Amino acid sequence: MSNPIVLAYSGGLDTSFCIPYLKEKYKTDIHAVIVDCVGLTRTEKESIRARALKLGAAEFACVDGFPQLFSHILSYMIKGNVLRDRTYPMCVGAERYIQAELIMEYAREQGTNRIAHGSTGAGNDQVRFDVALRNGLDGVEIIAPIRDEGLTREDTTAYLTKRGFEVPKKTTSYSINDGIWGTSVGGTETLDSEEALPFEAFPHLKPPHLLDDEPEEITLDFANGLPVAVNGHQMDPSALLSVLREFGRYHGIGLGMHLGDTILGIKGRIGFEAPVARIIYLAHRELEKLVLSQEQRQLKDQLGDQYGAMLHEARYYDPVMRDIERFFDSTQARVSGDVTLYACRGSLFPLRASSPYSILNSGIAKYGEVAGGWDGNEARAYSKLYSIRTQLYKNLQ
Repeated sequence: MSNPIVLAYSGGLDTSFCIPYLKEKYKTDIHAVIVDCVGLTRTEKESIRARALKLGAAEFACVDGFPQLFSHILSYMIKGNVLRDRTYPMCVGAERYIQAELIMEYAREQGTNRIAHGSTGAGNDQVRFDVALRNGLDGVEIIAPIRDEGLTREDTTAYLTKRGFEVPKKTTSYSINDGIWGTSVGGTETLDSEEALPFEAFPHLKPPHLLDDEPEEITLDFANGLPVAVNGHQMDPSALLSVLREFGRYHGIGLGMHLGDTILGIKGRIGFEAPVARIIYLAHRELEKLVLSQEQRQLKDQLGDQYGAMLHEARYYDPVMRDIERFFDSTQARVSGDVTLYACRGSLFPLRASSPYSILNSGIAKYGEVAGGWDGNEARAYSKLYSIRTQLYKNLQ
């Protein structure tokens, strides 16, 4: 059928609803396309495919999105220690740009400009998808039925149930988005700030008081700012992140809540599991403290905040983002070495760090010990001069 609708499919409630709904309303073929940024197993892919076809999709495709996700976005998030409001690692939001780009590529191959997604009208993802699509596909027709019709999760559940499609109860209660960089969890408790999201809503991490794990150390090797090995074993990025995800889940690392400003200008709240981001950021920052100057790190923190805000707020395609990335690349030339972390029952902290570019091991002086580059009289004079700036203000008072 000509001019089919290409649906950005995830297998979740909202995009499952979109298949029969779009098919009924537009009387055309629906191509369900999932962009795999997680590393789905063959069994998981087959299960998602079977569900899409059962729901009425004429075609199903699974596109590998991880290489682009890592090289274009995650690598810079690591280099910049990028968080939203210095709290939230943007578990799945950053994936939307890559998913949209690969969905557009598929649509061009099919000769159609009609692309659908399952975003609501109150969230951030709708803007990220729309901005990416409008920047990448001339004359694109964006179809977002849940947003456009103002549908709730109860509405979409009822629609599917009426047509004989099973919907797990937890799917209706909580919106869970899984990604290799983390998992976001939304529900009725996140609609205001006064209720706690129950631990049972988090799909992969146990609360610390229920963990029975034993203390464990893990060592990450970095080269030019990016992790390349775990415990001495070289790995490609996909395998490495998967290993860290399992390690973090086992030790209950990465639980968090984020309350902040949405793209639409309202406040939003979400729970998250981010073991991979938590582990990598802690190790990476520890190594940077060993090899970078104070001013490099301070400016990096400022630009990391800027990058995180713009990435979150659908401004990924602004040219200043490429400028910030070039700065990150420049700062990482000597961020190479290894860091060992301790993990147990949700706790994670650095034990040791080593680098051939260490400034701490320069031989000039040891903090709190012997100074080889100056003597005591010079240190006394420096301390005296250093106090003058504040004495001037004190005298004025």
